[in-house]
Amino acid sequence: MSPDTCNHHTQRLLIVDDEETMCELLQFNLQKAGYIVDTVLSAEDALRRDLSIYDLFILDIVLGHMSGLELAKLLKENKSTADTPIIFCSARNNVDDIVNGLNIGADDYITKPFSIKEMEARVRSVLRRKAIVDAHNNQLSFETLKIDTIVNRATIDGHSIALTRTEMDMLTLFMRHPNRFFSRNEIFENVWPEQVIVIDRTVDVNISRMRKKLGRYAAHIINRPGIGYGFIDTPN
Repeated sequence: MSPDTCNHHTQRLLIVDDEETMCELLQFNLQKAGYIVDTVLSAEDALRRDLSIYDLFILDIVLGHMSGLELAKLLKENKSTADTPIIFCSARNNVDDIVNGLNIGADDYITKPFSIKEMEARVRSVLRRKAIVDAHNNQLSFETLKIDTIVNRATIDGHSIALTRTEMDMLTLFMRHPNRFFSRNEIFENVWPEQVIVIDRTVDVNISRMRKKLGRYAAHIINRPGIGYGFIDTPN
Protein backbone atom coordinates (compact mmCIF):
# COMPACT_ATOMS: atom_id res chain seq x y z
CA MET A 1 0.00 0.00 0.00
CA SER A 2 1.41 3.37 -0.98
CA PRO A 3 1.26 6.28 1.47
CA ASP A 4 -1.15 8.04 -0.86
CA THR A 5 -3.80 5.37 -0.37
CA CYS A 6 -5.20 7.34 2.57
CA ASN A 7 -4.62 10.81 1.21
CA HIS A 8 -4.76 12.28 -2.28
CA HIS A 9 -1.75 14.56 -1.97
CA THR A 10 1.80 13.33 -1.40
CA GLN A 11 2.25 13.39 2.34
CA ARG A 12 4.96 15.62 3.77
CA LEU A 13 6.84 14.73 6.94
CA LEU A 14 9.16 16.79 9.15
CA ILE A 15 11.85 15.03 11.18
CA VAL A 16 13.33 16.95 14.12
CA ASP A 17 16.42 15.16 15.48
CA ASP A 18 19.81 16.53 16.54
CA GLU A 19 21.60 13.46 15.12
CA GLU A 20 22.34 14.29 11.51
CA THR A 21 22.95 10.64 10.58
CA MET A 22 19.53 9.69 11.99
CA CYS A 23 17.89 12.46 9.96
CA GLU A 24 19.63 11.29 6.79
CA LEU A 25 18.73 7.63 7.41
CA LEU A 26 15.05 8.36 8.02
CA GLN A 27 14.85 10.87 5.19
CA PHE A 28 16.37 8.44 2.65
CA ASN A 29 14.14 5.52 3.59
CA LEU A 30 10.89 7.43 4.04
CA GLN A 31 11.41 9.24 0.74
CA LYS A 32 11.98 5.84 -0.86
CA ALA A 33 8.62 4.82 0.63
CA GLY A 34 6.96 7.70 -1.25
CA TYR A 35 6.81 10.57 1.24
CA ILE A 36 8.22 14.09 0.98
CA VAL A 37 10.61 14.40 3.93
CA ASP A 38 12.25 17.49 5.42
CA THR A 39 14.70 17.43 8.33
CA VAL A 40 15.94 19.92 10.91
CA LEU A 41 18.41 19.49 13.77
CA SER A 42 16.63 21.53 16.46
CA ALA A 43 13.20 22.62 17.66
CA GLU A 44 14.19 26.23 17.00
CA ASP A 45 14.92 25.41 13.35
CA ALA A 46 11.57 23.65 13.11
CA LEU A 47 9.73 26.71 14.44
CA ARG A 48 11.26 28.87 11.70
CA ARG A 49 9.41 26.81 9.08
CA ASP A 50 5.83 26.95 7.85
CA LEU A 51 4.70 23.98 9.93
CA SER A 52 1.15 24.02 8.57
CA ILE A 53 2.33 22.24 5.40
CA TYR A 54 3.20 18.98 7.17
CA ASP A 55 1.07 15.85 7.58
CA LEU A 56 3.23 14.29 10.32
CA PHE A 57 6.00 15.31 12.73
CA ILE A 58 8.66 12.84 13.91
CA LEU A 59 10.35 14.34 16.98
CA ASP A 60 13.31 13.31 19.08
CA ILE A 61 12.80 14.16 22.75
CA VAL A 62 16.36 15.14 23.69
CA LEU A 63 17.28 18.05 21.45
CA GLY A 64 19.19 21.23 22.25
CA HIS A 65 17.84 24.21 24.17
CA MET A 66 14.20 23.24 23.53
CA SER A 67 13.15 19.62 23.97
CA GLY A 68 10.92 17.61 21.69
CA LEU A 69 8.28 17.58 24.42
CA GLU A 70 8.27 21.39 24.56
CA LEU A 71 8.06 21.58 20.77
CA ALA A 72 5.13 19.14 20.77
CA LYS A 73 3.27 21.31 23.28
CA LEU A 74 3.69 24.34 21.00
CA LEU A 75 2.49 22.34 18.00
CA LYS A 76 -0.64 21.24 19.87
CA GLU A 77 -1.34 24.83 21.01
CA ASN A 78 -1.11 26.20 17.45
CA LYS A 79 -4.40 26.00 15.54
CA SER A 80 -2.69 25.24 12.23
CA THR A 81 -0.78 22.22 13.62
CA ALA A 82 -2.98 21.07 16.52
CA ASP A 83 -4.42 18.17 14.51
CA THR A 84 -1.16 17.14 12.85
CA PRO A 85 -0.02 13.74 14.21
CA ILE A 86 3.24 13.40 16.14
CA ILE A 87 5.51 10.39 16.55
CA PHE A 88 8.17 10.62 19.23
CA CYS A 89 11.40 8.81 18.35
CA SER A 90 13.81 8.67 21.26
CA ALA A 91 16.48 6.63 23.03
CA ARG A 92 14.67 7.43 26.28
CA ASN A 93 12.53 4.39 26.91
CA ASN A 94 11.37 4.62 30.52
CA VAL A 95 7.64 4.52 31.20
CA ASP A 96 7.45 8.11 32.45
CA ASP A 97 8.92 9.49 29.22
CA ILE A 98 6.52 7.45 27.11
CA VAL A 99 3.51 8.47 29.22
CA ASN A 100 4.54 12.15 29.13
CA GLY A 101 4.88 12.02 25.37
CA LEU A 102 1.49 10.42 24.85
CA ASN A 103 -0.17 12.74 27.37
CA ILE A 104 0.98 15.76 25.37
CA GLY A 105 -0.99 14.37 22.46
CA ALA A 106 1.54 12.32 20.52
CA ASP A 107 0.08 9.53 18.40
CA ASP A 108 2.95 7.09 18.87
CA TYR A 109 6.30 6.63 20.62
CA ILE A 110 9.10 4.54 19.14
CA THR A 111 12.35 3.86 21.01
CA LYS A 112 15.82 3.82 19.50
CA PRO A 113 17.28 1.65 18.15
CA PHE A 114 14.50 0.59 15.80
CA SER A 115 14.26 -1.04 12.39
CA ILE A 116 13.39 1.08 9.36
CA LYS A 117 10.54 -1.30 8.56
CA GLU A 118 9.07 -0.67 12.02
CA MET A 119 9.28 3.10 11.55
CA GLU A 120 7.64 2.87 8.12
CA ALA A 121 4.84 0.75 9.61
CA ARG A 122 4.28 3.24 12.45
CA VAL A 123 4.18 6.16 10.00
CA ARG A 124 1.67 4.37 7.76
CA SER A 125 -0.50 3.45 10.73
CA VAL A 126 -0.59 6.98 12.19
CA LEU A 127 -1.36 8.58 8.83
CA ARG A 128 -4.07 6.01 8.13
CA ARG A 129 -5.76 6.76 11.47
CA LYS A 130 -5.60 10.49 10.71
CA ALA A 131 -7.20 9.92 7.29
CA ILE A 132 -10.07 8.00 8.90
CA VAL A 133 -10.67 10.83 11.38
CA ASP A 134 -10.63 13.37 8.54
CA ALA A 135 -13.11 11.29 6.55
CA HIS A 136 -15.56 11.50 9.44
CA ASN A 137 -15.19 15.25 9.64
CA ASN A 138 -17.94 15.94 7.11
CA GLN A 139 -18.93 19.40 8.32
CA LEU A 140 -16.53 22.25 7.58
CA SER A 141 -17.19 25.82 8.62
CA PHE A 142 -15.63 29.25 8.94
CA GLU A 143 -17.93 31.81 10.55
CA THR A 144 -21.14 31.53 8.47
CA LEU A 145 -19.46 29.83 5.47
CA LYS A 146 -20.27 26.12 5.79
CA ILE A 147 -19.70 22.99 3.72
CA ASP A 148 -21.49 19.67 4.10
CA THR A 149 -19.21 17.24 2.27
CA ILE A 150 -21.79 14.43 2.36
CA VAL A 151 -24.27 16.28 0.13
CA ASN A 152 -21.66 18.60 -1.45
CA ARG A 153 -23.50 21.73 -0.38
CA ALA A 154 -21.95 25.06 0.56
CA THR A 155 -23.87 27.83 2.30
CA ILE A 156 -23.30 31.40 3.49
CA ASP A 157 -25.66 32.68 6.18
CA GLY A 158 -27.76 29.56 5.54
CA HIS A 159 -28.18 30.30 1.82
CA SER A 160 -26.83 27.83 -0.76
CA ILE A 161 -23.96 28.87 -3.04
CA ALA A 162 -24.12 27.56 -6.60
CA LEU A 163 -20.62 26.08 -6.80
CA THR A 164 -19.61 23.65 -9.54
CA ARG A 165 -18.22 20.28 -8.43
CA THR A 166 -14.67 21.45 -9.18
CA GLU A 167 -15.15 24.68 -7.22
CA MET A 168 -16.66 22.71 -4.33
CA ASP A 169 -13.73 20.28 -4.29
CA MET A 170 -11.20 23.14 -4.26
CA LEU A 171 -13.00 25.02 -1.49
CA THR A 172 -13.28 21.81 0.55
CA LEU A 173 -9.55 21.16 0.12
CA PHE A 174 -8.68 24.69 1.26
CA MET A 175 -11.07 24.68 4.24
CA ARG A 176 -9.85 21.27 5.43
CA HIS A 177 -6.36 22.77 5.64
CA PRO A 178 -6.77 26.44 6.64
CA ASN A 179 -3.66 28.64 6.38
CA ARG A 180 -1.91 26.08 4.20
CA PHE A 181 -0.98 26.86 0.61
CA PHE A 182 -1.31 24.35 -2.22
CA SER A 183 0.69 24.51 -5.44
CA ARG A 184 -1.18 24.10 -8.73
CA ASN A 185 0.18 20.56 -9.02
CA GLU A 186 -1.16 19.68 -5.54
CA ILE A 187 -4.55 21.14 -6.48
CA PHE A 188 -4.54 19.07 -9.68
CA GLU A 189 -3.76 15.90 -7.70
CA ASN A 190 -6.52 16.57 -5.17
CA VAL A 191 -9.29 17.88 -7.40
CA TRP A 192 -8.97 16.52 -10.93
CA PRO A 193 -9.09 12.80 -11.83
CA GLU A 194 -5.75 11.39 -13.00
CA GLN A 195 -6.94 10.82 -16.55
CA VAL A 196 -7.97 14.45 -17.07
CA ILE A 197 -5.36 16.74 -18.62
CA VAL A 198 -5.47 20.28 -17.26
CA ILE A 199 -3.31 23.37 -17.69
CA ASP A 200 -2.14 25.81 -15.02
CA ARG A 201 -4.64 28.42 -16.16
CA THR A 202 -7.51 26.01 -15.35
CA VAL A 203 -6.88 26.40 -11.62
CA ASP A 204 -6.77 30.20 -11.86
CA VAL A 205 -10.03 30.35 -13.83
CA ASN A 206 -11.89 28.08 -11.41
CA ILE A 207 -10.65 29.99 -8.36
CA SER A 208 -11.57 33.33 -9.93
CA ARG A 209 -15.07 32.00 -10.62
CA MET A 210 -15.37 30.58 -7.10
CA ARG A 211 -14.31 33.88 -5.51
CA LYS A 212 -17.13 35.71 -7.29
CA LYS A 213 -19.62 33.40 -5.57
CA LEU A 214 -18.13 33.66 -2.07
CA GLY A 215 -19.05 37.28 -1.43
CA ARG A 216 -17.25 38.63 1.65
CA TYR A 217 -15.35 35.34 2.05
CA ALA A 218 -13.60 35.77 -1.31
CA ALA A 219 -10.88 37.76 0.47
CA HIS A 220 -9.92 34.62 2.40
CA ILE A 221 -8.85 32.78 -0.78
CA ILE A 222 -5.27 33.97 -1.16
CA ASN A 223 -2.71 33.43 -3.92
CA ARG A 224 0.93 33.68 -2.89
CA PRO A 225 3.04 33.86 -6.08
CA GLY A 226 5.46 30.96 -6.32
CA ILE A 227 3.74 29.13 -3.43
CA GLY A 228 0.11 28.58 -4.35
CA TYR A 229 -3.46 29.08 -3.20
CA GLY A 230 -5.00 28.69 0.26
CA PHE A 231 -7.82 29.70 2.61
CA ILE A 232 -6.54 32.16 5.22
CA ASP A 233 -8.65 32.77 8.31
CA THR A 234 -7.27 36.27 8.89
CA PRO A 235 -6.40 37.83 5.51
CA ASN A 236 -4.48 41.11 5.54
